[in-house]
Amino acid sequence: QVQPGEFGGGLVPPGGSPRLPCAAPGRIFTWLAMGWYRQAPGKQRELVAAITTDGITNYSDSVKARFTISRDNAQNTVYLQMNSLKPEDTAVYYCNSRPSTTAYWGQGTQVTVSS
Repeated sequence: QVQPGEFGGGLVPPGGSPRLPCAAPGRIFTWLAMGWYRQAPGKQRELVAAITTDGITNYSDSVKARFTISRDNAQNTVYLQMNSLKPEDTAVYYCNSRPSTTAYWGQGTQVTVSS
């Protein structure tokens, strides 16, 4: 298995602050820029946050100042800290390399923002 495993989703109230971990299967991901992507119902998958191997980050305008991507190479894990969640953040969240690699798409984790 080469796909990373995304966790931490679920039903979250508006304004919530979950953290999504992505456990990468093996050290190959420590050599790659990584990204968190999401796909909302009826919409195309989009990149929301990315981090280089050196820890340089960038974000889509829709999540800037609310989400934080980080990585722990020793643990082969990439995180997405989500703050001030809005209903429009409802989506399936995936991690993958940046740019994405077809073979690395996993099942994702559903985040539903609702009261």
